[in-house]
Amino acid sequence: MKIIFSFSLLVICLFSLNFFMASADFEDEEEDIDDGVVEVEEEEMRFPKERPEYERPIPNGDTYFYEPFDTRAEFLKKWVQSQAKKDGADDHLAKYDGKWVIEEAKENPILRDLGLILKSKAKHHAISAKLDKPFEFDGKPLIVQYEVKFQNGIECGGAYVKLLSKTGQLNLKAFTDKTPYTIMFGPDKCGNDYKLHFIFRHMNPKTGVYEEKHAEKPTAKLESFFTDKKTHLYTLTVNPDNTFEIKVDNGLVSSGDLLTNFSPPVNPPKEIEDPNDKKPAEWDDREKIPDPDAKKPDDWDESEPATIVDEDAVMPDGWLLEEEVYIPDPSAVKPEDWDDEMDGEWEAPRIDNPKCKNAPGCGQWEKPTIPNPKYKGTWRPHMIENPNYKGEWKPRTIANPDYFEDKTPYKMTPIEAIGLELWSMSDDILFDNFLIADNQSVVDHFTSITWEVKSIQERSAASTGSWWQAIKSSTEERPWLWAVYVVVLLLPVVLLAICLCPKSGPVKPEDIDAHRKKFDDATPDVIDEAEESGAKEEEEEEEEEESKSGAGDGTVAEGGEEIVEAGAAGDGSSPVEESGEGSVEGEAQGSPKKSNSPRKRRNRKE
Repeated sequence: MKIIFSFSLLVICLFSLNFFMASADFEDEEEDIDDGVVEVEEEEMRFPKERPEYERPIPNGDTYFYEPFDTRAEFLKKWVQSQAKKDGADDHLAKYDGKWVIEEAKENPILRDLGLILKSKAKHHAISAKLDKPFEFDGKPLIVQYEVKFQNGIECGGAYVKLLSKTGQLNLKAFTDKTPYTIMFGPDKCGNDYKLHFIFRHMNPKTGVYEEKHAEKPTAKLESFFTDKKTHLYTLTVNPDNTFEIKVDNGLVSSGDLLTNFSPPVNPPKEIEDPNDKKPAEWDDREKIPDPDAKKPDDWDESEPATIVDEDAVMPDGWLLEEEVYIPDPSAVKPEDWDDEMDGEWEAPRIDNPKCKNAPGCGQWEKPTIPNPKYKGTWRPHMIENPNYKGEWKPRTIANPDYFEDKTPYKMTPIEAIGLELWSMSDDILFDNFLIADNQSVVDHFTSITWEVKSIQERSAASTGSWWQAIKSSTEERPWLWAVYVVVLLLPVVLLAICLCPKSGPVKPEDIDAHRKKFDDATPDVIDEAEESGAKEEEEEEEEEESKSGAGDGTVAEGGEEIVEAGAAGDGSSPVEESGEGSVEGEAQGSPKKSNSPRKRRNRKE
């Protein structure tokens, strides 16, 4: 029963441990969704032998652009690589000659799935494609989505897209960093700065000049998206009510309003400082001034120096007056090509005098200087509050002549193309499954047949770690789980030890009685008290008979007692046999059998 109980308890504890680990994993997934962070350890992915085979994803509704990069032939027809040069760069860097290829990922979760891969390091890359139809900001949400996989991690570079503006003059072969765009969106990293850009160009309705508006930096952790070498899904939604959302792997990482969460703000201030206003000459902005009534004391001597020679100083013992601090290097040799006429007289370089190393000093000794107790310095009057202080002067504000109020910054310049214009110090950056739409259900369906399939495969391949790795992973952000694990693991061990180990200490009589009653053990007969007393009397009579028989070979011990060896009776028989009927009867009644060991007798009666 104890073993069954202990085994049941062990099963319960193991179930509890599994529950806590599962709960921790579930909380991790919830936090990943809330924060937009999916942290996966950097390890080689091991996909199952039977991976899903690629099938061309077809959106279930209207789109403005979608690109799954099915074949190289279709890619060459649709996408245009820039032939331009970057302004302000050296000739060997100015060309957009970075290499683009269509191929499978190194660790491909879907068989024969292709993607657009940036293959060159330290080069400018530019490639673009026209939308199937331009996107007009006329009351529909703009949803832009694409996948990025930093197969080798990222050292310094970007993976953002540009939605090129509809200008009527767009030339994809001349695509550069100066080409007008409406929105720039996507990841970018250099050094330890991990960014997720959302920039839109807004036109000043008064001047017609465009200005870039930068969204506030997301508060979510972004590092893992750049370092875990997994496929990540970037989604931007711009709504007609001026709100926006940025998601990574379907997890919200940033949201806000085009009017309030961008820098510089869309609308300029109503009032500005007057650039023609000047501070009046009588304006006194000195908070404190020297006391005009203060006078220098008569005994103030400004001629006293700050330090004076210490006249009490004495040259230290051991000072080497005859030695120089620096001496010519005795090991130096005049160079063979030294020309005294051209180079002057050669002198050996000077080094520290080794004799001065352990001496208090060398050369001429001079008394040191000490602070002058009479020194007071230049006299200055103390400062007092300025009675004429008017505070810090600021120019007056006037109405901003350039003020405007755009209540619908959502209505941006229409979009007619999508492009990648990048510089990167890392290669093998994979792009896939571009989508531009205005219907969330279409986007959700497209995501379910593209990125979600990849993500499931990559998560499955990355979740092959040991149970110990799972415990360490779950306790990294929840140290309190260590206490739970220790209790759950040690409790069954302690209980098993208590149940299986025998009790120590003397056996109690009540335990013996309980055992006999439980298992129906036989018990010795109870001897009647009268029979016990009769047996004792017979034994005493027997001893008296033996003493009268005069067994003479006994030995008298000290104190008058005689020790008789067993079997020393006259006829060689044992004392038990001589005891007669009483002795036999005593044995029959269950009295203990006499041993043949020596025994003491009483003193004989004289």
